[in-house]
Amino acid sequence: MAKKPATKAKKKKINKQVSSGRAYIQATFNNTIVTLTDLNGDVLTWASAGMVGFKGPKKATPYAAQQVVKRAVEAAKAFGLKEVNVFVKGIGGGREGAIRGLNGQGLNVLSVKDVTPLPHNGCRPPKRRRV
Repeated sequence: MAKKPATKAKKKKINKQVSSGRAYIQATFNNTIVTLTDLNGDVLTWASAGMVGFKGPKKATPYAAQQVVKRAVEAAKAFGLKEVNVFVKGIGGGREGAIRGLNGQGLNVLSVKDVTPLPHNGCRPPKRRRV
């Protein structure tokens, strides 16, 4: 009377349809990361310059940012994404290129907001160097 091991039932993949969402662009000096979410902030898809195939200093270029957006938007087409609110963080070279790329890929850009963190007089600076 040996018991059979219980097999786990496979979860059915639910492909939700989202017409409007948000695009988060993180543009650092070293990389550009684009994340496409729905209005709740649940991630639909994301892409980075390294993921597209760029290495080294080329990852932070505007061209790389456009390619990243292209990859992310192609993956988001399955969700029916048509319009986005854009939130840009960072001061890298890919800022403008990524926004232009979103427009060029056929997404309707409703708004662009800069959410780069700014210190309100932040950390105490290191003490003066004595030589």
